[in-house]
Amino acid sequence: MGTWDVGPFDNDTAADFSYRVDEAPEEKRAEVLLAAFREVTGTGGEYLDADLAAEAVASAALVAAQCPGGDPVTTSYAPKKPLPELPAELRPAAAEALDRVLTEPSELLELWEESDGEEWKAGVRRLRTVLAGA
Repeated sequence: MGTWDVGPFDNDTAADFSYRVDEAPEEKRAEVLLAAFREVTGTGGEYLDADLAAEAVASAALVAAQCPGGDPVTTSYAPKKPLPELPAELRPAAAEALDRVLTEPSELLELWEESDGEEWKAGVRRLRTVLAGA
């Protein structure tokens, strides 16, 4: 996985995921995000692949951007097409997925811990806080 910074879209996997979101019909974009959350939470206690985790973090950033206190997603690696108003039901699914990303066994968490990923973890926790407060 090519990663160049700590943001939700600052890696190749999330940038590629943006294309999948853009290619989905507008009325199906929320389903694309929900599928990313379900992929992650569906692993239960099994090993969580970094690519699945990166997609869930990117998806959570898109949901959090529509929450009170959420930061807009302005990177050029995010989806180019505007998202419709996302259903509030995505928020708890996003929060649950982020909890799983930050819980062992998680490849993405391991990779960040190997490279002093405190800033990345803080960003994921911030997303989680925004989602929980909405």
